[in-house]
Amino acid sequence: MPTFTDIQAAAERIRGGVVETPCTEARIDQDFTGARLHLKLENLQRTGSFKDRGALNRLLTLSEEERTRGVVTASAGNHAQALAYHGGRLGIPVTVVMPQGAPLTKVTNTRRYGARVIQTGTILDEAAVEARRLEREEGLVFVSAFDDEAVIAGQGTIGLEIGRQVPDVRTVLVPVGGGGMIAGIALALKEERPEVRIIGVEAEAAASAKASLKAGRPVQIRHSHTLADGIAVKRVGDLTFPIIQRLVDDIVTVGEEEIAAAILLLLERRKTVVEGAGAVGMAALMTGRVRLADDEPAVVVLSGGNIDITMISRIIDRGLVFDGRAARLRVRVPDRPGSLAELTRIVAEMGANVLEVVHRRAFADIRVGDVEIVIHMETRGRDHVEEIIRRLEELGHEVREEG
Repeated sequence: MPTFTDIQAAAERIRGGVVETPCTEARIDQDFTGARLHLKLENLQRTGSFKDRGALNRLLTLSEEERTRGVVTASAGNHAQALAYHGGRLGIPVTVVMPQGAPLTKVTNTRRYGARVIQTGTILDEAAVEARRLEREEGLVFVSAFDDEAVIAGQGTIGLEIGRQVPDVRTVLVPVGGGGMIAGIALALKEERPEVRIIGVEAEAAASAKASLKAGRPVQIRHSHTLADGIAVKRVGDLTFPIIQRLVDDIVTVGEEEIAAAILLLLERRKTVVEGAGAVGMAALMTGRVRLADDEPAVVVLSGGNIDITMISRIIDRGLVFDGRAARLRVRVPDRPGSLAELTRIVAEMGANVLEVVHRRAFADIRVGDVEIVIHMETRGRDHVEEIIRRLEELGHEVREEG
């Protein structure tokens, strides 16, 4: 099991090869917490995520013979990119096995950094089977994304930096997948500050650490698709689990709409692009899953920013709906001239902006003398939407909101 000394050694080993990322105070949060909140911006690493730290530390611990043989891993993206980038810098051959559904930007970047990329299977577990086969048949060194002492020690350097950057920190929120990052951070911070609260945050669709803690041992779960693909792991690590069990104070989960809303908030108020996995800590605060005292010094680790541009648009739309600033109403009105004009006039008078209007006659479940108008609009928030619905109902219209 890695130690505090291992983390200190890792910090010296990777110095200059990774970014000491800023931990900036965030003045964006007064509507959901009065804490003194800081954001640890691991999305600013060279390959866009905290994985640079553990990957580089592991590569630098290889023997010369192992460097010549090369390494192999299974990864959905961030670990793949980090290993490919730093392997390329060090002249170490890297093979990465990725599932077929891995985000396109992560696949493209991994190839661009010079790795041999093999895509197979639909889930990471299937990619891992192929990676292990290549390890045996080609004599490659397997590098786990999280269940490796050198990787855990490398990720633990985040904790050392947080301790220096926010010396009075009392709570740290950390995304959890396989557990390498939270295990390393907990080892680094709890060594000298055992009173610091370490809270892990998982996607509800992939809550392997929470399930394992409940069972008292690592268990495999069945996970579904999640925006937080970077932490969509079926089983927490054998090395990371006992560290989590011993040092992590709590594990909470957040849903998909909540993750989307957190991505939107960080993009809109902090001008910071994060992927789903990187936003789960902020989502936990926004939803009250984690509560902080007023003026409490706290850190949220934004673990990565590798997100497809095409996905950002969908997440923005989803986040706006969750936040109540975009709504789609189905309004039944009499099928006569002026009905549409009256409807749009009312919506405009109430301060909403109409984006799209669709008439439904033949395929709507309505009377022959009526028409259903679907109106997509921008609003100020959830209260504003409900105010518009009440006003339309007062005028005798039947209104349903589409989810």
